[in-house]
Amino acid sequence: MITRIFLIGFMGSGKSTLGKRLKTELGWDFIDLDDYFEERFNTTIKQYFADYGENAFREAERSMLSELVNKEKLIIATGGGTPCYFNNMEVMNSHGLTIYIQLSIETIAGRLSEAKQVRPLIIGKTGDELRDFITEKLQDREPYYNQAKVIADGDVLGVDGFVRIINASGELMK
Repeated sequence: MITRIFLIGFMGSGKSTLGKRLKTELGWDFIDLDDYFEERFNTTIKQYFADYGENAFREAERSMLSELVNKEKLIIATGGGTPCYFNNMEVMNSHGLTIYIQLSIETIAGRLSEAKQVRPLIIGKTGDELRDFITEKLQDREPYYNQAKVIADGDVLGVDGFVRIINASGELMK
């Protein structure tokens, strides 16, 4: 019986959009792990990185994830790097359905080029620099993302397709 859904993928892949839609469709709670972090620590992730460094951020992120895996009827949109640290993928796979929203580099670049002002890692990057950044990061992250129980082509499926697949599984706790 599935009681938790973990949405993973690169920044801009639509994890939060899908999570909000699944919340409506399933009647479950939804948490965006990045938003949860910022509320919990009363700061932005960018500022936390500057004050304490990435290692402290990843530790805090892992701790929050460990808390959330005990809640039922919950959809969690993880940060793009969450699956790549510690044993986070193993924890998510053992506590729920993990879905990797896989998109082409061009689709991700198109989405992110519209959101550069709110994503500190890509501020000021030109089109080619952005594609190079995405390509490099995906090479590092895909070995983790590919451990998901479901790998779905977000370019083809869209939100409605994901909702149909999850509902059709028949494994969800009602």
